[in-house]
Amino acid sequence: MFKELKPALSMLLLMTVLTGGVYPALITGLAQAIFPAQANGSLLYLKEKPIGSTWVGQSFSQARYFWSRPSATSVVPYNAAASSGSNLGPLNPSLKEAIQGRMARLLEGSPQQSTPIPVDLVTSSASGLDPHISAAAAMWQVSRVARERHLPEERVRELVHRHTEGRTFGILGEARVHVLTLNLALDQEITP
Repeated sequence: MFKELKPALSMLLLMTVLTGGVYPALITGLAQAIFPAQANGSLLYLKEKPIGSTWVGQSFSQARYFWSRPSATSVVPYNAAASSGSNLGPLNPSLKEAIQGRMARLLEGSPQQSTPIPVDLVTSSASGLDPHISAAAAMWQVSRVARERHLPEERVRELVHRHTEGRTFGILGEARVHVLTLNLALDQEITP
């Protein structure tokens, strides 16, 4: 019996070392050498302190900031360890209630707004972690942010345009705005 068990245990040990040690060390080393920023989380820094990632959204609730797309991660918003969609179908009453609540909050912050609310401000994405909103969603929020910061709307619109990224490869997706970098730019503005 030991004769049959010895090769099996030897193979188990070898594969454990290869797949549990050598391979991860090799891939980690390559990632650190070739893509160090991405391998370390694509972090954004402010005064040498990490404040976020370019790939994971953050929750902004103050009226003076642009608000992100809602997160579907439960308990803690934008929790990358719990990435998932809400799994609520279009006929689910809970989805309708959540959207109505988000719409009410948006309209409360922008009561003068008469244009329709962009869908990405009231629905979460499949991952629940999006750091971007559509350019239309950012423009929808301009009047509230300008009012709260005592800035001219045109100046805030200019910042949105400056932080609007085009379609991926010029054809995929739509124009989008990275909410954290836009809000950081707003914080750099001098209010009158």
